Amino acid sequence: MPTTDTKVGPSLGDRLLNIPQYLWPQRLCTRLVYRLTRIRQPWFKNAFIRGFCALFKVDRHEAETIDLTAYPHFNAFFTRALRPDARPLSPEGWCCPVDGRVSQVGMLTGDRILQAKGHDYSLTELLGGDDKRAVELHDGAFVTLYLSPRDYHRIHMPVEGQLQSMRHIPGRLFSVSPLTTRVIPGLFARNERLVCHFTTERGPLVVVLVGAINVASIETVWAGVITPPLGTQIRDWDYHSAPITLNRGAELGRFNMGSTVIVLSGPKTLAWHPAIQPEAPVRMGQTLATWLD
Repeated sequence: MPTTDTKVGPSLGDRLLNIPQYLWPQRLCTRLVYRLTRIRQPWFKNAFIRGFCALFKVDRHEAETIDLTAYPHFNAFFTRALRPDARPLSPEGWCCPVDGRVSQVGMLTGDRILQAKGHDYSLTELLGGDDKRAVELHDGAFVTLYLSPRDYHRIHMPVEGQLQSMRHIPGRLFSVSPLTTRVIPGLFARNERLVCHFTTERGPLVVVLVGAINVASIETVWAGVITPPLGTQIRDWDYHSAPITLNRGAELGRFNMGSTVIVLSGPKTLAWHPAIQPEAPVRMGQTLATWLD
């Protein structure tokens, strides 16, 4: 299973292609996308949805509501629910929380997480400087899952857990595409993100929802919309006195536009399923990992 690989870095061509990202007005673009995706005029939102489906080859027949004109705005379609039978849960182990593609998977090396060839980054920084939480995960397991625009954008629990705390960490809004992941150092620890801490029957589970350019809103089922506002200060929520239990496969939250989810577990707790390899496509509900005996 991969951990780190610093021998091969991004090419010059990749670096040149990413230069515009440092120049874009990231927050302005994101605010504009937020407004555009919520326009309710039928002619606009219907054309937007149809054009999006054609461009990204979206399988709308999996949706609970197939009629594209029934959605009040584009974002309602983008965060659409699927038919109850569209994503059956695997019978055992951890289930995949999202539709998408595996970016990286493996074990942490102490506090370091592999981002891409030539890049790793700090777990402590990813968690917004939370040293205590980071130590619990040192040498643990991680998987980074990328959601493309065509994917289903609700996020589900890989295993039953009790929510202990949540932290919103403001940051940049770089794209999280595979190209950007190869080039920008510490990408996921630099972008805006929402860190959700759970306890499970075998130890800690952390689910990180990473924001990106055009990800105009992140929300959870227990707290509703977290962003906007994007903000400039870290915000914390504590649920220790009244922990919220979410069942395996239950909806956790959603991206209003696409991004990346990082799932982390403590050391010596699980083994990733052999099918969970970098670049492999995944669907919500398939086996993600199994508990170690």
